[in-house]
Formats: sequence, C-alpha cells, structure tokens
Amino acid sequence: MRILLYRGDGVIEPWARDFAQALPQAETVTWQEGQSLDACDYAVLWAPVPALLDQLSRVKAIFLMGAGVDAILKFGDALPDVPVIRLGDAGMGEQMAEYVAYAVLRYFRRFDEYEQQARQGMWNPLAARKKEEFTVGVLGLGKLGIPVVQALRQLGFPVRGWSRTAKDLPGVDCFAGMDALDDFLRGTRVLVSMLPLTPETNNLLDRARLSALPEGAYVINVARGAQVAEPDLLALIRSGHIAGATLDVFRNEPLPAPHPFWSEPRITITPHISALTIREEAVRQIAHKITLLEQGEHVADVVDRNRGY
Repeated sequence: MRILLYRGDGVIEPWARDFAQALPQAETVTWQEGQSLDACDYAVLWAPVPALLDQLSRVKAIFLMGAGVDAILKFGDALPDVPVIRLGDAGMGEQMAEYVAYAVLRYFRRFDEYEQQARQGMWNPLAARKKEEFTVGVLGLGKLGIPVVQALRQLGFPVRGWSRTAKDLPGVDCFAGMDALDDFLRGTRVLVSMLPLTPETNNLLDRARLSALPEGAYVINVARGAQVAEPDLLALIRSGHIAGATLDVFRNEPLPAPHPFWSEPRITITPHISALTIREEAVRQIAHKITLLEQGEHVADVVDRNRGY
C-alpha cells in the first residue's frame, strides 16, 4: 500500500513518522511540483495545488488533514472522482468549545470593557448581567457545533441553534432552514458561527442579517471568514449595533496589515487557532479509516460534494 502525504506548508516528516507507526505495512511518499507521481492507493492532503490533483486519478480515496473542506472543493471538476474524507472531531471539538466558552464568558462578565478601562487607567465596576438575558445562538450543529452547545449549556447559558436541516438537542431551542434564520437571529445576544463554507453560506452574515441581531449583540466567528461581510460587520460595530466581535477566521489569511479590523478596539483577533489539528489523533483516525476501506467497509465523514461539506 502506498500513501501520498502532501501539505502546502511542506511539513511532512512528523506525519510520515506517525503513519509509519500507525500503518507499518504502508509506504508513504511525497510529491513536489514538477515531479511525476507513481500510482498511490490513498492521498492524505492539506492545501493541495492544482498540479497535484492531475496525478491522483488512481487513488481510492483522498483524506484531508482537517475538518474544513472548502479549500479542496474549490477545485470542482478537477478533483478525481473518488471519495473525499474529512477528519471527524479528532480533538477539535474540545478546543472549539474552550475557545467559544472563553469568548462568551469574556463578554458576559464584561471583561472586554474592563480591558478598555484598564488601558485608560479607569476603576469603574460595571453592573452584572443576567444569564437568562444572555442567549447564545450557534450557527451549525454538526460534530464541532454540538460540543460547543454542550459547554455553553453546562455554563448555564440559554442556547439556541440553527442548522440547515432539523435537529433536536436537549435543552436547546432549535431552528432549521433559511426561513427560520431571521427568527433565530432576533433572539440571539451572542452569535457563534460554526458553519461550513458553501455557496449558500458565503456572505451569509451581511448587513441585513447582522442587523437582525438585537442591539448590543456580539459576534464570534470560528468557521470561515468568507461567511461574514467584513465591511458590514465593521460598520455595525462602529454604529454601536454590534457591541463587539471575536474573530478567529478571515476572508484573507493572514489578515493583511492595513485591514481596519486591526485598529478597531471592539474586535478581538486570533490567528485561526480556535481548533488546531492534533496530528497524532488525526493519523490514528485516518489509519483506521484506511483499514476499514481495505476491508470493504464503509467509513464516516465522506464529503457530500453537492452540499459542500
């Protein structure tokens, strides 16, 4: 068995070492642009280039080194007609729950305001907020969204969730479909986006939808930056309708130096770190799925190209 390993950043050696332990019967190979590639059984990729896709026509499946799929589905018909399989949780759900819980608590306890006061040398205790008035709305109730919902429920926040299709989660007010989106937004004090990036979610959070949030709402985006119309979010923050935003993802990454988000004190920026791939867990998961495929079994997390996730 031959497995191609490719990462856009060139960091292959640790992955090759872990695959050698997880699948000792397999040979791992690498590829550089300009080379020809002998036949491989599987490809494990992150941020591939178009020239590589031309050489994957004979693989049985393509595995991704992360949960997001937009970076490979953008190639459309250039992708080989084989299953594309993303990571499941692989430790990312817990990290995402930690990140979102921190951001929500920061706004609920008004630590963002205290940070601004401290920079100005102000000592000014602020009125405490009530959790029952601080509803958190989670856009996206998939494998990463559910741990976030559970963490917020454990902290005692009212939680509502929105998904493309109907879900039923204990203690969560669930909404489904585009027709229910505005109702979902109107009752949300803190909006958390965890949706995959698809043509339908590109610019989903524009001026009209962000304006549907109640005045003084907050936005947390740990999904994909292209879901947010950045000029609209900035305008609503400056007008005071949106009280603040915590953003881990952006339309262009790294976020360019002259971007106005950098100078807006009510926007908190992190460099796409809300849920990092845990390599050892990812390799174990991919190796297990390869074993199942070799035995003729079905595997989970196969990407539906029509849905885009």
